[in-house]
Amino acid sequence: MENKDQEKLVLSEETAIVKPDYGHEITDIIRGNDSPKTMLTKLEDYHGNDIAQVIEALTAQERSKFYRVCSAEMLAEIFEYIDEDEVGSYLNEMDIRKAAAVVSELETDTAANVLREIEKEKRALIIDAIKPEIQKEIRMIASFDDDEIGSKMTTNCIIIRENLTIKQAMDELVRQAEENDNISTLFVVDENEEFYGAVDLKELIIARSTASLDDLIVTSFPYVYASETIDDCIEKLKDYSESSIPVLDNTNKLLGVITSQSIIEVVDDEMGEDYAKLAGLTAEEDLREPVLQSMKKRLPWLLVLLGLGIIVSGVVGAFEKVVSQLTIIMAFQSLILDMAGNVGTQSLAVTIRVLMDENLTFKQKGHLVTKEMRVGLCNGLLLCMISFIFVGLYIMLFKHKPPMFAFAVSACIGVSLVLAMLISSAVGTLIPIFFKRIKIDPAVASGPLITTINDLVAVVTYYGMSWILLLNILHLE
Repeated sequence: MENKDQEKLVLSEETAIVKPDYGHEITDIIRGNDSPKTMLTKLEDYHGNDIAQVIEALTAQERSKFYRVCSAEMLAEIFEYIDEDEVGSYLNEMDIRKAAAVVSELETDTAANVLREIEKEKRALIIDAIKPEIQKEIRMIASFDDDEIGSKMTTNCIIIRENLTIKQAMDELVRQAEENDNISTLFVVDENEEFYGAVDLKELIIARSTASLDDLIVTSFPYVYASETIDDCIEKLKDYSESSIPVLDNTNKLLGVITSQSIIEVVDDEMGEDYAKLAGLTAEEDLREPVLQSMKKRLPWLLVLLGLGIIVSGVVGAFEKVVSQLTIIMAFQSLILDMAGNVGTQSLAVTIRVLMDENLTFKQKGHLVTKEMRVGLCNGLLLCMISFIFVGLYIMLFKHKPPMFAFAVSACIGVSLVLAMLISSAVGTLIPIFFKRIKIDPAVASGPLITTINDLVAVVTYYGMSWILLLNILHLE
């Protein structure tokens, strides 16, 4: 039995070692001397994503050869796995007819975004070469702002009328499936082209020809409006596991759908933007971004934080007398500041996540604030006791101070820690709620902003308590 297990292990290791290098194989095919037809036949055996990984490594001449060999449909499939700005640069390398053919095969939302990346003069020529009906769809999607859900939708869907029979619905499905491959759900409109409901493909296939189509239509199917912002409807999109969700205009007419793939991309983009804002950036950055552009994204918050940092330094200067008489307390300033900043950032992260629910009541927001303050207080009390013991022992044993002095300082640090963590929890919760209230993205209440404000809170708390307890009450020096 052990020998068999060892043989299986050896086989699995050998299999892992000889795993095909698809990228190298695809590159060799493109750089080879096969006829165009033979080359296309070989490339069709590979997944579009594998081919997409290779294109950037090709020379401009090799890409030109690749464009001529592949059909527009195949190129469109490959380009779906590439960033839209890169697709724009590849389309710039093609002749007008080929680029127009590829754009016509792309999902309409992808096509609209890609066209923005193409040189203005060539863009106009490509659009003119596209069929009028596709032009109309692309212009419709392009008419929506980037933060509106309509900019992420596609017209690749099956739309039928509500008054059809089962056989008529099947015939219409077959007819439209030639142009649209999102067929798992059929969307139903009434005589005014207003959205009525949806039919599952499986239900339609197994339905008897004598059955009524109306019995198959789900009229409670989820939908969104094209003019809704992504922030406002992202939770609704995530809550449903549908492969496609219809997108309506303000008169309830069906414009298109947003697919599950687009939903994933939207959620990923929103998380990326929120992460950037939590890092104190005005927008996401990438590896190819110029230094000057990255500076512009980072500088606004840095200037704000510089101003707050000057205020913090000014506050420390106001307690110069405390520092000069009790120099030992300077050694523990970072302890108070770090803990206050960490607690505030934790509360900020929890609050931003909770505030994604648009239906939160005032009472629920109040409960969130009090809960975060209770957590901060309890953690503060626990850390207060730990710091009281260990800081006191440290000052007494390593700084050779009397026990009374050592534990008086550690008690002051402990009390300051409790107050700083309590206030920081409140600040980390109240600031994003305030931003949300005045219609500003709460993620703007970024980690660096919260940390700097909590530094101010911690400095005032720590040196204030040292001045009151150590100098004025205990008269330590």
